[in-house]
Amino acid sequence: MRREILTWQDIDQLVDHIIPQFESEFDAMLMITRGGIVPGGLLAEALSITIILTAAVDFPAEIEGEKEHARLRVWPKFLQFPDETLVRDKRILIVDDVWGSGRTITAVKNRISGAGGMPSTCVLHFNPYRNLFGNVRPDFYAAITDAYIVYPWEISRGQDGVLLPGMEPPL
Repeated sequence: MRREILTWQDIDQLVDHIIPQFESEFDAMLMITRGGIVPGGLLAEALSITIILTAAVDFPAEIEGEKEHARLRVWPKFLQFPDETLVRDKRILIVDDVWGSGRTITAVKNRISGAGGMPSTCVLHFNPYRNLFGNVRPDFYAAITDAYIVYPWEISRGQDGVLLPGMEPPL
């Protein structure tokens, strides 16, 4: 898979591309940990959103005795999620770094809808080639990609927190 390594200047350009897409205001932002923390913070500051919530979602990597494709059918495990009273009747901007398969952000969006909130999804990168939800896409996104994106806040580690091959930590 092609890998794309971004700089902080790239992130500034992506955020600058997203901001004009917002035509209405939001009552709160919900950042998905860990990927949505940095872009969410940048967007919260730019949009003057002061109510910040977080959600942590896990999908089991393996299901004992099941084939590889079976893991796509598992239910999400919400490790952390705001109380329903914090999202009910509120316009919530859900932020993550990337929409790959779309499972995590869709699970969060559905839970907010189920609690009576009005969710909108926002990511820096949308990968339509991995999307499991047909024509469904993020409400707001800065770029379309088919690459594995390495953001500047994770530059010295890979997905598992190890130094990427051939890379030196930034000075």
